[in-house]
Amino acid sequence: MRTSTLLTALTAAAAAFTLSVVEPPVAAHCQIPCGIYDDPMRVTMLKEDATTIQKAVTSMGSLVKDSENALAMNQFVRWTTVKDDTATNIQRIVSDYFLTQRVKAVPAGDPGRAAYLDQLAKMHAILVAAMKCKQTADPANVQVLIDSIDAIAPMYSPHDHGG
Repeated sequence: MRTSTLLTALTAAAAAFTLSVVEPPVAAHCQIPCGIYDDPMRVTMLKEDATTIQKAVTSMGSLVKDSENALAMNQFVRWTTVKDDTATNIQRIVSDYFLTQRVKAVPAGDPGRAAYLDQLAKMHAILVAAMKCKQTADPANVQVLIDSIDAIAPMYSPHDHGG
């Protein structure tokens, strides 16, 4: 009986380990309807991420001048990774939080349709700008990202958040 229990426990542990290695961690807020929303915080997160990308692009520009130095090359690669990961985080917040939970579809002809389409266009602009930040190290693309985030900020002010 003890051998059977031990084998069952080992099998369960092996399965849990395998799932933890194979399955990516779930990072989205919240795929169940929890009703806990903090829109202004998400906008602040987007702005912080955009500032991080801006710093990465600026730092990369400085490091490129010293491309003969192995440490500078290493730092350049690290800033590139931070820039790209942070842009991906912006895309996830916009997709997993705003587009799936906070932007509510309004059928054609219904009141609020124009506001809905405006929200969609502004969210799409953030997604595209984040993509461009991953593709390049152009400060102009970072500014478009910052401006795109600023364009949605008034929609999600501290006075207008709730579940």
